[in-house]
Amino acid sequence: MLTSTVENYLKALLMLSNQGEKRVSTGDLAKSLGVTPGSATSMIKTLAEAGLANHKPHYGVLLTDEGRTLAVHVVRRHRIIELFLVNILEMEWDEVHVEAEQLEHVVSDEVIARMDKLLEYPTIDPHGDPIPSADGTFIERPVHQLSQCEEGQRVQVARISDQNSSFLKFAESHGLTPGATIEVQRRNEHADSITLQSNEEEITLGFTAANRIEVELVG
Repeated sequence: MLTSTVENYLKALLMLSNQGEKRVSTGDLAKSLGVTPGSATSMIKTLAEAGLANHKPHYGVLLTDEGRTLAVHVVRRHRIIELFLVNILEMEWDEVHVEAEQLEHVVSDEVIARMDKLLEYPTIDPHGDPIPSADGTFIERPVHQLSQCEEGQRVQVARISDQNSSFLKFAESHGLTPGATIEVQRRNEHADSITLQSNEEEITLGFTAANRIEVELVG
């Protein structure tokens, strides 16, 4: 049985590697998990010895097929739990990430399967992240960062990539939640800002904040 630490490393590698398609540096992995590079290097060696990752010095680390399968399993559990906490237990969407981080390691597969059925087999979590299917498939969506949108475009919020509680509360307070339709009013390249119409409210975001919101074109 995998430890919670191993599962966290596998999940981080999956997310940082664009679902397993590119190598991840030790520094990026350590930063993502809030550990020292030395700790990350030690765990990478452990994963490699277990056949869960391939590591080449100076070239980074990549999950093996077995490692990716296990990582997807953890991600699926995490996102189903998040949606269950929001839709069934009526928790706030800015609270559930931390709770799911704990529960994903201890809830049984049977409970996850029942949550999945009760939620009617969802494909996205409360933040717009895709929930992989039971066979490990991610549904790809043609999304791009809000900061890249042009004036006059109407878009639908697809995903909030920053799950920090304060940013989620900010997004919700301005109607920038998954499924919301917004229109780009103006771009100001000199001020690095973009002005939107959302819920009959005009709001201006810096490009840094807009980078954290992914959207799909409408119409």
